[in-house]
Amino acid sequence: MKEITATMAGTVLNIFAAVGEQITPGQEVVMLESMKMEIPIESETEGTVKELRVNIGDFVNEGDILIVLV
Repeated sequence: MKEITATMAGTVLNIFAAVGEQITPGQEVVMLESMKMEIPIESETEGTVKELRVNIGDFVNEGDILIVLV
């Protein structure tokens, strides 16, 4: 399994992926807000979304798993 992780701490503003969706490298999958800046999280690999580990409004720390791909 492949995982997409947070690159920095912040609040989840939006999720652009859904379970079962095919993801490609470079695709924005989550938008975080940190210190009033919007930080896009992009997939580094391709795969199908197996699990979303976060919801809009959740606070995440750097390295936290956001999405699991298969």
